[in-house]
Amino acid sequence: MIGFLIALLSGALMSVQGVFNTQVTKTTGVWVSNGWVQISAFAVCLVVWLFTGRDSIAALGKVEPKYMLLGGVIGAGITWTVIKSIEALGPAKSALLIVIAQLAVSYIISLFGMFGMDKEPFEWRKAGGLLLAVIGIAIFQWE
Repeated sequence: MIGFLIALLSGALMSVQGVFNTQVTKTTGVWVSNGWVQISAFAVCLVVWLFTGRDSIAALGKVEPKYMLLGGVIGAGITWTVIKSIEALGPAKSALLIVIAQLAVSYIISLFGMFGMDKEPFEWRKAGGLLLAVIGIAIFQWE
């Protein structure tokens, strides 16, 4: 149950963050806004790290495969794409498309056991759920 609630909170925070970042971009530009997001996130992480367990920073050197360390680079790309999609489509349509893309890519990762994740068997029920979500987007977009 806690995982379910955290996932809902994550989605809500991502929606609010996307709108905030898009609004900041109107004054600063996309890369200044994106940089601010990354720097302020780093500052929060640093403060929390100082007051919690203080895991070893040197442990980053032990991460294998090394490409797994590209999360921050991907994060900058995520911030940029969210800002640009909200500018073009608005927050609701952007969120719908982002969630569908997350579902589709996550399911592919699970099906093929990519990036060290456990491989899952194909299920028509999950594919049908994804298709139903795509149909929902089409209905939502219909004007």
